[in-house]
Amino acid sequence: MAIDLDKWIIEADIRSMQSAMEAGVLSSEQLTKTYIERIRAYDRELRSVLEINPDALAIAKALDIERLERGSRGRMHGIPILLKDNIDTHDKMHTSAGSVALAESVASRDSFVAAQLRKAGAVLLGKANMTEWANFMSGSMWAGYSSRGGQVLNPYGPGELFIGGSSSGSAAATAANLAAAAIGTETSGSIIGPVCQTSLVGIKPTIGLVSRTGIIPITNSQDTAGPMARSVSDAAILLGALTGADEHDPVTVSSTQHAYQDYTPFLDAEFIKQARIGVPRFYYGHLDADRLAVIEAAITMLKDAGASIIDPVELACEQTKWDGDVMRYEFKKYLNDYLGALDEAVPVHSLAELIAYNEAHAEVALKYGQGTLLWAEETSGMLTEQEYLDSKARNQELAGRLGIDLAIEQHGLDALLFFGCDEGDDLAARAGYPVITVPGGFADNGIIAPGGYSTKGPQGITFIGPAFSEPTLIKIAYGFEQATRHRAAPKAFS
Repeated sequence: MAIDLDKWIIEADIRSMQSAMEAGVLSSEQLTKTYIERIRAYDRELRSVLEINPDALAIAKALDIERLERGSRGRMHGIPILLKDNIDTHDKMHTSAGSVALAESVASRDSFVAAQLRKAGAVLLGKANMTEWANFMSGSMWAGYSSRGGQVLNPYGPGELFIGGSSSGSAAATAANLAAAAIGTETSGSIIGPVCQTSLVGIKPTIGLVSRTGIIPITNSQDTAGPMARSVSDAAILLGALTGADEHDPVTVSSTQHAYQDYTPFLDAEFIKQARIGVPRFYYGHLDADRLAVIEAAITMLKDAGASIIDPVELACEQTKWDGDVMRYEFKKYLNDYLGALDEAVPVHSLAELIAYNEAHAEVALKYGQGTLLWAEETSGMLTEQEYLDSKARNQELAGRLGIDLAIEQHGLDALLFFGCDEGDDLAARAGYPVITVPGGFADNGIIAPGGYSTKGPQGITFIGPAFSEPTLIKIAYGFEQATRHRAAPKAFS
């Protein structure tokens, strides 16, 4: 039976793709070609994809032959995946973090994440646009903008709706069905933010579950890669392909007892009947009426599904005034390490050289300035300042042990419920804890966000738990998703 790929591919999930390829009615080469054609047809407007892998079709064809001759490697065999442009790939693609300074930089080897995906049989389809330097360049930069790729737009309302950052291109492309799924990275909200705005599922893993080797950094304390997909099932499949012990990132070695290579057994819609979920009302106080209605509907749905809702739950860290010192101090240290290892042909090899390059090419490089880069350059880059050490300890203690952990323990919770990309994801980021966001519906109105975008449109519901609670969070998110089915493809790209 032939497949009308142009129609079938809209909202197709990974399991369906695998079934079709196993049945011989679809090939990875056909699937990859269709996504490439969709990128060329639709992405001039969205600017979500910086470059297509010129070897993508050849890789897909080779994987088709391998399937016929030796069988499938698993659920990711032949599946086209986009990678955020700060994730190294040793091929004909570039890795630039969206910066024109690194526009011609080709990594000397794969990141651990890219290597894991290749090992699993994924087709690395291309590099996704992103907020330049993962939104650690300028306080006035619009989410989704990069000097290399321009402004990523939200497929649910290009030029009108907020896209979120910094994994903006990964979100926009996945939401518009330009790839099967994508990999983003997060320091604080960079996966969760854009998936909330594009009716997607995003998982920000516990720090240490997924290797950071070969990813252009902000901070070693908070950075992680994670899956961005149209369903919890796809996100779970992709997460399993990313985990693994990496000797170059020692924290992953010490975390192996918590890691799974297959998270699909946790796709248990029945678990929600026994889940205990806390409602931290303090963090809902600033929501406008439309967004408050979204979170209240989620609470009602969880109750109706049988979950025990503890409302309200207070967090001891609610009144804490947080700072950005960990990111500021670690950025210079770890960016210098990354840039210093690049090929001599690349024009910058330190944060100081990057700042100088941007100044020399200000017309293209400094549309929004580089105040954050200058702020980070003021530090020693040695991570010896007491201000930094105090901030790091404070984050982990107040957001972690005395924040999320304490609330979970006091009430016997499985997770805390937050609205979209809000203060909850920042708490989890500071503690190094996991987050999963699922589509929560749509807001008809909404407030005006920085950059002039309205926050109306798709909204996300976020579940947060203690370290390495991904299995439980996946169970809860899957149950919520299956009961609500809020995900809807953007009409203009369907």
